[in-house]
Amino acid sequence: MTSLSKLPTISFDDFLKVDIRLGTIVKAQLFENAKKAAYQLWIDFGEPLGVKKSSAQVVRNYSLGELLGRRVAAVVNFEPKQIGKFMSEVLCLGFPDRNGEVVLLTVDKPALQGGRLF
Repeated sequence: MTSLSKLPTISFDDFLKVDIRLGTIVKAQLFENAKKAAYQLWIDFGEPLGVKKSSAQVVRNYSLGELLGRRVAAVVNFEPKQIGKFMSEVLCLGFPDRNGEVVLLTVDKPALQGGRLF
């Protein structure tokens, strides 16, 4: 992980290039052939984006049942990435816990499905 002191300063216009949206996980399954333990997620961002797929290494902190219906933040304008036989279309965002495992970024109040982070 890069030290914060080594990260470049960006402009507000640079920040605006990253499209971070709120979506709801509507399907989750174990990513059986992943090199590192992961789930395959289908996340609904509402119209016009619809449902997008993501691979997420969150198996240490979440069971499949805990993920369904969870509202998460994701970058939706990265190029899709082929991970094994699965095409990941969005990047779910999270923070490390004490063990370096991912804790998903969620919202604690009602917010617009597909709403953009600002």
